Amino acid sequence: MPRLSQLSRSIEGKVAIITGAGSGMGRATAHLFADEGAQVALIDVNEASLLAVQDELSQAGYVSRAWVLDLLDRDAIQTVVADIASHFGRIDILINNAGISIPAPLDSDHYIEAWDKVVGVLLTAQTLMVRAALPHLRASNEGRVVNIASTEGLGATKYGGPYTAAKTGVIGLTRSMAIEFGREGITVNCVCPGPINTGMTQGINEEHKVIFAKRRTAIGRYGEPEEVAHATLSLVLPAMRYVTGVVLPADGGLTIKNA
Repeated sequence: MPRLSQLSRSIEGKVAIITGAGSGMGRATAHLFADEGAQVALIDVNEASLLAVQDELSQAGYVSRAWVLDLLDRDAIQTVVADIASHFGRIDILINNAGISIPAPLDSDHYIEAWDKVVGVLLTAQTLMVRAALPHLRASNEGRVVNIASTEGLGATKYGGPYTAAKTGVIGLTRSMAIEFGREGITVNCVCPGPINTGMTQGINEEHKVIFAKRRTAIGRYGEPEEVAHATLSLVLPAMRYVTGVVLPADGGLTIKNA
């Protein structure tokens, strides 16, 4: 029986760039996109973890290639994105996932250093990645950008000024880009993960995680990286062409729970 629906939910054959692909949500997104048939360009500053993910994909028979990139190096961003486009022949999807967190009281000696690094990686680099990829996204008939923000962009945590400011900025950047590129068929959306089991949260005591999750989330637990990856995947499907400027919490209900 022929399908009654008209729009595709497949990313098979698409070329997707994923930053921060060496671990956590980036690694999970790379695995999921590869499973769904995409050709994956992996970017991370950590060469060892990056190559490990490339090896995982290669052993599974998937098409991928890794690029080591420090997202604070503005010139290198342009060079790497150009190299990706040359290698794969196109860029259809950009996932701005890379992240760092440096807690810093406002009056601490390292606050400005933390600000420069955190805002540089989380906000400025996302802008530069989109700028570098834009000609290729325009050439694609289904250009997709997903910027990974955080529930910290919808609230705040003590000593998290640089992180909260950057993630709030990502949400605003997403909305602005969605308006700017909508008429060109490029959608720009944002995912806001809540408490997720990643390297960034592995230093938190497990007992404290359980207490926090049961008290603060509707589902009552920390999320897993692949659960966020599926939220990201949903926003890049060809069929999602009428969804743009969306801020999607993947937080187990943290942002809706009052008590």
